[in-house]
Amino acid sequence: MHYFIYYVLPFLVVLGVLIFFHELGHFLVAKYFGITVLKFSLGFGPKLLGKKIGETEYLISSIPLGGYVKMLGENDDEEEDPIPPEDEGKSFSHKPAIQRIAVVGAGPVFNLLLALLIFCASFGFTGMQVLTTEIGQVREGSPADKAGLKKGDLIVSVDDMDTDTWSQLKEFVQDNQGEPIKIALLRNGQPLTVTIIPEMSVVKNIFGEDIKTPLLGVVSAGSFKEIKLGFLAALKEGFLKTWEIIKLTCLTVVKLFQGIVSIKTLGGPILIGQMTGQLAEQSWSYLIPFTAVISINLGILNLLPVPILDGGFIVFLLIELIIGRPLNVKKREFAQKLGIGLLILLMIVVIYNDISRILQ
Repeated sequence: MHYFIYYVLPFLVVLGVLIFFHELGHFLVAKYFGITVLKFSLGFGPKLLGKKIGETEYLISSIPLGGYVKMLGENDDEEEDPIPPEDEGKSFSHKPAIQRIAVVGAGPVFNLLLALLIFCASFGFTGMQVLTTEIGQVREGSPADKAGLKKGDLIVSVDDMDTDTWSQLKEFVQDNQGEPIKIALLRNGQPLTVTIIPEMSVVKNIFGEDIKTPLLGVVSAGSFKEIKLGFLAALKEGFLKTWEIIKLTCLTVVKLFQGIVSIKTLGGPILIGQMTGQLAEQSWSYLIPFTAVISINLGILNLLPVPILDGGFIVFLLIELIIGRPLNVKKREFAQKLGIGLLILLMIVVIYNDISRILQ
């Protein structure tokens, strides 16, 4: 029962939310353009539950690793019965290419919007937990050590710019071009001002690459403070956080293709299940920002130009938009088979990685 409550259930909840919002994007935009939606399913495979409301059958299917929205004329070349002339205006295949691009792209976009909604709401309700500028350690012989900075000092401004968080301090220092900077601080409640010239040092970034950056030679004390945010501030921070994760996700994909990030770091459903379980054991509330991060990853992944993914279909539709006619059926079928092969290969890799982590 413990395993179900803390591992299986949170995994299904997170996955269900992500799939629902993704398919909801396809569904709502299709309905907006007057396309008949035949099925809206959470999951693949045999139907577990289902109810038809109007023209759409809403389903919960047996395999929870995805979902789908089936539209009239979506695979026009595969239709068993021809679409009656009176229904052609409600068919996906008879809509302008730009509208079909909007329908296909809406799924990934809704995943990004879900993350934005979560981050904005989270900042609005709970505020921000930020690292203070209290110094926890000064490296011997560093510019900070030579300037007389000590453990316990609280930095309040850099070059007369108020510095409330450690991330602000890092940003101000990293923008420095080897010029002296004036740092105002509090030591035992007493104000003090020092001048420091940061030194250029080689450090590793999150991808393990060596980069040159100016450093003071101080380490954070690790003390946090809570900042309450108003409505507009919460929106701003939500947008900034969403954009930060989007950029990081896209950069990670690029680094994977460059070989800088190892393919061994990729994870699949097993890893996500482990992470949701570990977070749920600490607090179910931790699943909320985790869901936002995974939602962004899902959105970006689906926008990759791989046949069978949303991004691949968008490429087909863009080609149609440019040449004025649909791509040859045989070429589409070949590309989709290739895409399926790539996805199967990817699933084998991530499942192998997941199992390897468990056995280590």
